[in-house]
Amino acid sequence: MTASEGPVVLDTNVVLQLARGNEIGRWLDATYRLQTRPLRPMISIVTVGELVAFARRRGWGADRSGKLHQVIQQLVVFDINRAIIDHYAAIHTFLVGSGRSVGDNDVWIAATAAATSALLITTDKDFEPLAGTFLQVSVLPHPGK
Repeated sequence: MTASEGPVVLDTNVVLQLARGNEIGRWLDATYRLQTRPLRPMISIVTVGELVAFARRRGWGADRSGKLHQVIQQLVVFDINRAIIDHYAAIHTFLVGSGRSVGDNDVWIAATAAATSALLITTDKDFEPLAGTFLQVSVLPHPGK
């Protein structure tokens, strides 16, 4: 199975670009074949919480919130389970032991990718220390830079 066919987990910032339907979102979709790949892209339930909170903080109206929920419905949402908890514990222990500070939500998202043997697609460089040890990570340039 090639990288374009294998499982992927999308970080919150990637889903946000897809929901915005902007040039970056279209590029992500085309580059990673998100709508046509054999396995539907996945997200963590934690990502759903982050996205809904973001939309509320920003005062998104019904149209934008509706588009966000449409995008979420196209993805496989993973709830936290035993395998994800085990990966969370291992990743968290590694990060604390190496003196790195990463938000708990990011650790849950990384644990979801690790537990599902998926490529994590993100714009967040905080995931780079986990690459190769716990999971595969594709860190894209941040859209604002």
